[in-house]
Amino acid sequence: MSSERPIAVHFGAGNIGRGFIGSVLQDAGYFVVFADVNVGLIHALNERGSYTLTELGAGSQKKTYTNYRALHSVEQRSELIGQLAKAEIITASVGANILPLIAPVIAEGLSARTLSKPAVVMACENAINATDILKSEIRTVENLDSLAVFANTAVDRIVPIQPDGSEPDVAVEAFCEWVIDSGNLSGIKLEIPSATFVDRLEPFIERKLFTVNTSHLSAAYLGQRAGHATVVLALNDPAVMKKTKAVLEETSKVLVRKHNFDPAAHSRYVKKTLKRITSPAIDDQVERVGRDPIRKLSRLERLIGPAAQYAEHYGHPEHLLDVISAALAFENDDDPEVARLQLLLTSLSTSEFAQEVCGISSSHPLAQYLVETIDNHKRQVARQGLLG
Repeated sequence: MSSERPIAVHFGAGNIGRGFIGSVLQDAGYFVVFADVNVGLIHALNERGSYTLTELGAGSQKKTYTNYRALHSVEQRSELIGQLAKAEIITASVGANILPLIAPVIAEGLSARTLSKPAVVMACENAINATDILKSEIRTVENLDSLAVFANTAVDRIVPIQPDGSEPDVAVEAFCEWVIDSGNLSGIKLEIPSATFVDRLEPFIERKLFTVNTSHLSAAYLGQRAGHATVVLALNDPAVMKKTKAVLEETSKVLVRKHNFDPAAHSRYVKKTLKRITSPAIDDQVERVGRDPIRKLSRLERLIGPAAQYAEHYGHPEHLLDVISAALAFENDDDPEVARLQLLLTSLSTSEFAQEVCGISSSHPLAQYLVETIDNHKRQVARQGLLG
């Protein structure tokens, strides 16, 4: 490790970690310490000492990365704490639900801080204000404000399913966007050329979540219902494409109204998004894209979030509710959340499900439409059971 290079510790050496955040940080001149629990991947990264990132699509490009090392975040905890103590940047792409699990070691690393300036901590997840979630788990650290600053981010890069045996190499789409909220950086200037710094992050988070993630997920759920195995096959079905576009018309109304987006510019963003997710180079299985349906049906996520805002201002979000209906019927034998979702559908009343899973109370404008959608799903399941 070069002592001249600033250190960034990144939790999550998976496809997004290597293929997005870790590579962008290395491009910016940081030596990246990956922290993970995947023994095989850690060994492969360290044994080879390099990995290749392939940008897919027209004009496919490859780049080799070597300015890193990988640590096991449990078995090499002491060494990881030492790296956190001198890191300028601490990032994570582990999934929002895993952030509380990595918080204790980050807290220890911050408490052992050896650099005079605070670390910049950023959770790079597909979740609104994910860094706030992480900070809430480590806020008991003494003098935390002098040890770290916390910046929320919005991240966007599609990573398709990888070929078996390809690790540690990774293939990703060429497009990527990392938007960082500069409001909490306390004057710290991060030198990350590929990142965009903004004073107000929420418009970028919701634009991405309610456009890219909503459309990708819609294609998966609607595609599975129509019998398609992959997102691209689904979107090549005119009916699925028409419905996905209709969903984006609803989310666009919400976004343009709330964030005062230029309608023409946002329309171009939507068209670019559809072009991205229909690219065969980054195709993915509908079962993989649709996994974790309970989380994706939660209040601030990519379906209920825009549906709730639409109902508040425009009434019935017909097309988003159709995707929600497809989500309730989603099948994936390898996803424990699917089985849990079905258990909740049978054990909770419709209004309880809307409240506990979707975060929609009976007084919310979306409630009547959501309850009707859930009831219709339950009736359909009951009819199928009788016919079966």
